[in-house]
Amino acid sequence: MATVTAESLKSELDVFGITCLDESALDKMVEQCICSRLGADDMVNEWVAYSSTRTGIKLSVDTLEQFEHEVLNKKKSKTSFRKEDTLNKTRDIHSLQELIKAEEEEDNLLDTYSTPGKGSQKRALTTPEHPQSKRTAARLTSPGLLLSPANFSPSVTPSQKYGQRGGKGEVVTTFGAVQGTRWVGKRAPGTSVPLELLEGSEETLQCSYKYMFQRLRDVRNVLTEKIEELGESLKSHFTIEEFSPVSLPAQDTITVLGQVCCDSNGKLNAQSVLLEAGPEQGGQQVPVDLSELKEYSLFPGQVVVMDGMNTTGRKLVASKVLEGVPLPFYTPEIKMEIDEEPVNVLVACGPYTTSDTLAFDPLLDLIGVINRDQPDVCLLLGPFVDSKHEQIEKAQVTETFEAIFSRCIESIVDGTKSVGCRLVFVPSQRDIHHHFIYPQPPFTLPKFSSDQAKRITLVPDPCTLLIDGVTLGLTSTDILFHMGAEEISCGTASDRFSRILKHILIQRSYYPLFPPAEEVNMDYEKFQQFGQMPLTPDILIIPSELRYFVKDVVGCVCVNPGRLTKGHVGGTYGRLLIQRSAVSDNGKRQSPCLAAQVVKI
Repeated sequence: MATVTAESLKSELDVFGITCLDESALDKMVEQCICSRLGADDMVNEWVAYSSTRTGIKLSVDTLEQFEHEVLNKKKSKTSFRKEDTLNKTRDIHSLQELIKAEEEEDNLLDTYSTPGKGSQKRALTTPEHPQSKRTAARLTSPGLLLSPANFSPSVTPSQKYGQRGGKGEVVTTFGAVQGTRWVGKRAPGTSVPLELLEGSEETLQCSYKYMFQRLRDVRNVLTEKIEELGESLKSHFTIEEFSPVSLPAQDTITVLGQVCCDSNGKLNAQSVLLEAGPEQGGQQVPVDLSELKEYSLFPGQVVVMDGMNTTGRKLVASKVLEGVPLPFYTPEIKMEIDEEPVNVLVACGPYTTSDTLAFDPLLDLIGVINRDQPDVCLLLGPFVDSKHEQIEKAQVTETFEAIFSRCIESIVDGTKSVGCRLVFVPSQRDIHHHFIYPQPPFTLPKFSSDQAKRITLVPDPCTLLIDGVTLGLTSTDILFHMGAEEISCGTASDRFSRILKHILIQRSYYPLFPPAEEVNMDYEKFQQFGQMPLTPDILIIPSELRYFVKDVVGCVCVNPGRLTKGHVGGTYGRLLIQRSAVSDNGKRQSPCLAAQVVKI
């Protein structure tokens, strides 16, 4: 039986003058063809015979289900009865071969059935009798075809929607003094930009570690220390003498310190807010009444100071919420020279393939952009081998995930050799070949030559980079999306992105949400060491599934460059022009981010 597709069914329906604009109805018909083992012409003939006896019936999912119940199921029961008869017969070698051939055809048919634009790739059968062709093996291993899409993955079919995308190179958002800015690197050949981890090698997560051994007591200790540390900064900033216990009855207004949490496993709302105090304030939880607050923005895990009344000791009626201030910015030891050129930084976040194929065409286009613009530094964030990719979820690959990742990295390094830019690789928890834990250790890459290795910097997630006197905070975990689903607010004039970004900076943590999202596996002892902000970064790179943006939040330029691909189509990347901050005439700090753009790939 030939493969049945929505297009073949549509052409057969056109013969009878039946038009169907509902794609879901065509998909349902394809499913019925597969289950009933009918070709496109047979299925349409059955439908015409069925619909001709019913006046005014139209082709839809509902009518197809009725058609399946009244016509196709009866045919299926007859076919299964014949199958039982044939199964009881003694088979010879010829009948067995016919049965195997029929089963292979059925497998091929089921593999080809999917929603439009989502093709699947079946693993090639290789046996001693039917070895893999030499041409195919050469295509997968030839070093000369390293940048070829056929050499990236088992799927060599490029995405049609990605190839037909519009707006290539279109600038979708801008920030700073963009007019007259040239986005081409001007640094002299052979010179490189100073780049290092701000914390130093001893205080940075450098290698893998054992996880899944943490105790609840250790988690509690980490959260307690967080409350106490932020409480001290809040006390000194707002000149508070002391904090009152949250559950102590008082007839006057009291000031309490605690962590916001929810009274159940559901989503936080205005009626489910609890305030949990640290051990010094009693360590108990008390419900919070927010009705008297004209303005608030809260999320689970947030450490706040609240003014209010708790006359019974069982409920705090809040009248004011104090959140605190972020850490100070970095002060470079070396002052900026007058003739110093700004640093051009390119930022891109995976996935680097579209969701319907494992061909790395978007990555090849990004390498072309790097060769054209010649940035000084490229910040490349995962996922590189996306665990959420359809073909990876179904294990429709012919090589290991590590091999795909190595080929991807080697292509980036070799493809940008002529530019000589610094390459920074940040892992993601969606990288299927890497450790699924937060904080996440850096990648382990194949060996490169000494010249190439000098260009590569491997960093953990999260981290704080120091690039020519400018600090950049990096995290590939989608904290914006996770906090956006949990945050509640009332009376705030700012947009949700700005509120969440301000929370991150004020809480001084790359992931202040507690409990974390289900997809985040948190190791709290390592998080206490490597997940906190040592200072407020000049620039915060925080990629997300949410819409791209560039915002100035309390002096920090926050950039969501978007993802390089969005489903079947192309996405966006970011580019920055940075220069170590200088002090203006009035003594105020100037942002080191001179200009920023988000561009379509």
